[in-house]
Amino acid sequence: MTDLAYVPRFFLKQKLTMMVNRYEVLEARPDGTPGRVMAFAEQKRFAFKEQVTFFEDSTRSRPVFGFKARSVVDLNAGYDVTDADGAPLGFFRKDFGASLLRSTFHLEGPGFQGTGQERHMWVALLRRVSDFPFLPIHFDYVAPDGRPLISVSRQVSIGDRYTVDVPDRRVDFRLAAAVAVAMDALMSR
Repeated sequence: MTDLAYVPRFFLKQKLTMMVNRYEVLEARPDGTPGRVMAFAEQKRFAFKEQVTFFEDSTRSRPVFGFKARSVVDLNAGYDVTDADGAPLGFFRKDFGASLLRSTFHLEGPGFQGTGQERHMWVALLRRVSDFPFLPIHFDYVAPDGRPLISVSRQVSIGDRYTVDVPDRRVDFRLAAAVAVAMDALMSR
């Protein structure tokens, strides 16, 4: 798995349970359908310091990457993304002030940085005043020069299913997967 630094498209599927959110990161087959599991993660609800470890599969026997909050209970907390050995892959944070109307995240990695926002303001506002869990959510991360980095799109479905497109080859697959999981977890709060 560590040799898969760049993956142009993959899928994220969430499974809800009582105490944890379970995520499967699935490859995108050439025909556009989900394929094999590339990583598996569990995010504990109500954790004081967010930490998510991605494993090779659901047996959770081999960690492959993860992210961890830099501080405890901070609305603008940053998250470090590391590989299985703890080497840094990148950093992201939610911009709490900018997220009041439209969720906003900042992203950094080797040789790039960018900002991601919900694509449609009206969907962002509707999400804040209603409890429609099936609303489509689209995020676009762009570099300061406007070049696209990552696009995360929640499909209209019961249960969270996302398509993640990574047009910029500098963005490591593991960083993109960590950001997609974090967005789902942090937007639910």
